Amino acid sequence: MRQQPEQQAPPVQRLRIRYAKRGRLRFTSHRDFSRAFERAVARARIPVAYSSGFNPHPRISYAGAAPTGAASEAEYVELGLREVVDPATTKAALDEVMPDGLDLIDVVDTATSPKGALADLLTGSEWIIDLPTTPEDAAAAVEAFVGAEEVIVSRMTKKGLREFDARAAVVRLAATPREGGSRLELLLKHGTPAVRPDDVVTGLERIGGLKVGPEHGGLPLLTRLTQGVFDEETGAIGDPLH
Repeated sequence: MRQQPEQQAPPVQRLRIRYAKRGRLRFTSHRDFSRAFERAVARARIPVAYSSGFNPHPRISYAGAAPTGAASEAEYVELGLREVVDPATTKAALDEVMPDGLDLIDVVDTATSPKGALADLLTGSEWIIDLPTTPEDAAAAVEAFVGAEEVIVSRMTKKGLREFDARAAVVRLAATPREGGSRLELLLKHGTPAVRPDDVVTGLERIGGLKVGPEHGGLPLLTRLTQGVFDEETGAIGDPLH
């Protein structure tokens, strides 16, 4: 009979980490980041816990990752440890070995964080979308989008091409001028299926006639500013770490 694998002890501490994707690292895929983060954990000698079974893997959980190509100031990961450590010391050790552009912002013990699974605390996010479009054209597209009852868009997923309503997830959308074009300020409520900011841009193209792309001056630049608990009453995004 095949020998049973050694059973690993459960984590004695869990840390939640907020990190940013900046500069050229906005083009880092989720898979690329997970590899870089796991290498950083090993190089920093963080006592990460491992799962049981024939193929043990580090107890690292990712939640709410931004799409490839989007910069972000609010990405989150949870780390299970086999020893109790000081969060500030762990942050400093990881900072030294993380690639430039993948920057740690905050590290906290889950004992001092809001209760619940990390993914369940990420129910809304705020974004800015920089466009080469004139402020007048951007404002007209936003007005058409916001005034619509629904805006059906499609996106290729792991289960094939899927259609969904991008309008239902948009709590707030406004266009403002910026040098060289316009900026969209977007507040999204997370749901199923998840609506991404690029889906909103697709909807603006479809219903509002927004023109984006290399042939129209450039691609949209997406940046996530915050991500956390969405308050239905106030429309605010709460901090999932504090």
